[in-house]
Amino acid sequence: MAAKTPAEYRRSELAKIHLAKKDLGLDDDTYRDVLWTICRVRSAADLDSTARFKLIKHFESLGWKQKGNRNWGRKPAVTADKTQLLSKLEALLADNRLAWSYADGMAQRMFKVDKVAWLNPEQLRKLVAALQISVNRKKAVKE
Repeated sequence: MAAKTPAEYRRSELAKIHLAKKDLGLDDDTYRDVLWTICRVRSAADLDSTARFKLIKHFESLGWKQKGNRNWGRKPAVTADKTQLLSKLEALLADNRLAWSYADGMAQRMFKVDKVAWLNPEQLRKLVAALQISVNRKKAVKE
């Protein structure tokens, strides 16, 4: 893996700053006041690397925690008769921010099979239906 370029570091740090702004619930005026108070700029685009680091540390002192890189896993390779069902399962997992290990766990509980890739088409259909029901239930609770 190649080392990051300065432009990639900058983009990454600016993304962290904007995530922190969102996670801390800062409105635009408050955010710009923080930028001015901490770094003496009105826009994050004007920050140099030292100021970006300083601002990220300030947001961390306010309680912002950087979320780690979440490993969602990889879509398993399956036979042609299961690809559509697996695509549906992948979409459900992605829409609900669930990892493939979640689906593997459901397969283990429902069918005593360790991996989704090892399910037969009928079991896969039942797994997709169960996940859809679970998702609908969680959405109903939120509303």
